[in-house]
Amino acid sequence: MRTNPGFNDPPLPQARLPRPEAQRCVWLFALLVALILPATQLPAARPVPDFVAASEETVKILSGFIQVDTSNPPGNETKGAEYLKRFLDQEGIPSEILALEPARGNLVARLKGSGKKKPLLLMGHLDVVGVERSKWTVDPFGGVIKDGYIYGRGAADDKGMTSVCLQVLLMLHRLKIPLDRDVILLAEGGEESSTYVGIDYLVSKHWDKIACEFALNEGGRIYAKDGQVQYVGVATTEKVPRAVFLTAKGTSGHGSRPRMDNPIVHLAAAVAKIGEWQPPMRLNDTTRAFFARLAKIVPAEEASLYAQLEDPVLGPMAQEKIRRTNIGYNSMLRTSVSPNVIKGGFRVNVIPADATATMDARFLPDEDQEVFAQSLRKLINDSAIEVALAERGSRKPSAPSRLDTEMFRALERTQQTLFPKAATLPMMLTGATDSAQLRARGVQAYGLGSMTSDDDSSRVHGNDERLSVAGLGTFLEFVWWAVVDVAAAKEQGQ
Repeated sequence: MRTNPGFNDPPLPQARLPRPEAQRCVWLFALLVALILPATQLPAARPVPDFVAASEETVKILSGFIQVDTSNPPGNETKGAEYLKRFLDQEGIPSEILALEPARGNLVARLKGSGKKKPLLLMGHLDVVGVERSKWTVDPFGGVIKDGYIYGRGAADDKGMTSVCLQVLLMLHRLKIPLDRDVILLAEGGEESSTYVGIDYLVSKHWDKIACEFALNEGGRIYAKDGQVQYVGVATTEKVPRAVFLTAKGTSGHGSRPRMDNPIVHLAAAVAKIGEWQPPMRLNDTTRAFFARLAKIVPAEEASLYAQLEDPVLGPMAQEKIRRTNIGYNSMLRTSVSPNVIKGGFRVNVIPADATATMDARFLPDEDQEVFAQSLRKLINDSAIEVALAERGSRKPSAPSRLDTEMFRALERTQQTLFPKAATLPMMLTGATDSAQLRARGVQAYGLGSMTSDDDSSRVHGNDERLSVAGLGTFLEFVWWAVVDVAAAKEQGQ
């Protein structure tokens, strides 16, 4: 999964760590209340976690988790599931590994609540994409910690999220937090392009194990600028991935006699046209709310870009500025297509008979994909090029998760408490996650993410992937309070 980068994100030298002084403030406040109010007016105090210790433990879990190579392909997610299961076993938390294929397991654990409310699912995936080892400056599977960062494949996508979900479950169990709803942990396999062994298998064969009202998954971010959290992005919908194939056909022959129907030439021209083309902008309810809210919290010059997006005269100029300065926001504005793989030819002195390009299309949720393919054919305008859509995957369009739910309001309250000068923004994720399959089953799924810089975000699926240690601690605290808000038993009188 790839999260949306922020606007000209600066590096974050030290993100916001869980603060001992903040904990002291909580304890002092509780003491003052106890002195002022009679004991009969006091609700039972809920334990306050030691976030510093919890953050340190999460870092250790994540570092060890990265060292378990679960590159997909082949996956080997069962090894990752077994690694995480050890922490649950040590605490006596029931868990099980469910697998369609023995080496590709999914871990499920559950803390029981009173049943007053439907369960909450905390989820992350076990598998990671592969690496080009020669281009890394550290061991991609070493879990190296240096300069305030955890380095390694999966640090940000998605072993950091999975480790935080595990830590929250451990904390709920250790502190014996009474729950109104079950809290389920899901660490799934196959998220990176082989969902048939992961979420598809679980939804079709083990839905009773993960059925829930709300889910917290990857896909959002805590964005800070100049050391100050500006917004908490919560993904409520996402684009629909589907490959598009371009195939050029010609006549093979000797390389010393150039041909007009050389498929490499035709394919290159088609790819160049697509690379330069901007599909039309089309806002939906989520992206319109995102840019409208964002315009209220950014400097005036930047805000004017978002305010002008739909202006018939200034809109095209604003869109072009965003295209050149923020590729993540640009992708949120439209269906996108990126030519990523080209194949053609086998010898330098042989003109090939065919050549192909594979493009990564990310469709807006309501895009008519067949009509879009026809637009590509019209743009290319070359009878030598065939445009074909790949088979549809299991991540199909669905209604966005709502903003009026108990879960979204809990996320907003947590943001307002921890980052009072920030805002909560609904986002359309430009990547794809397994929240799509949950939304199709009626689950209100929300994408969250750690505090990261633009540089960190650009490393996802790239080289030297990393996650800020401080940002991970901040994210743990955010998820904890949101989960407690929505899942913990309410105090009397609340």
